[in-house]
Amino acid sequence: MPLKSIPTTTATGTMIWRHILEPNKANMPADLARYVLQMDFKESDQRRMAVLSRKAENGKLTARERSELEEYLRVADALALMQSKARLSLKRRAEEP
Repeated sequence: MPLKSIPTTTATGTMIWRHILEPNKANMPADLARYVLQMDFKESDQRRMAVLSRKAENGKLTARERSELEEYLRVADALALMQSKARLSLKRRAEEP
């Protein structure tokens, strides 16, 4: 979902999550990593994000919709960080002798 800019609050929240999760450390247990990689938004949420994104691109978001989209982005950022760590953890585990 391409957006031209990330709100400051999302960028700050993403940095906090990055500090907590340390996505470059491959230390997630394999079972948890596989579970995290299965996590995703429900189809209804994906449709809602698409609608909100189109409205944002056209400059037609209400304040409430903008807040809703920002929350989706915050969650998506956190999920992406967790999944990055999960993939790295499983990859490193597979490379171990």
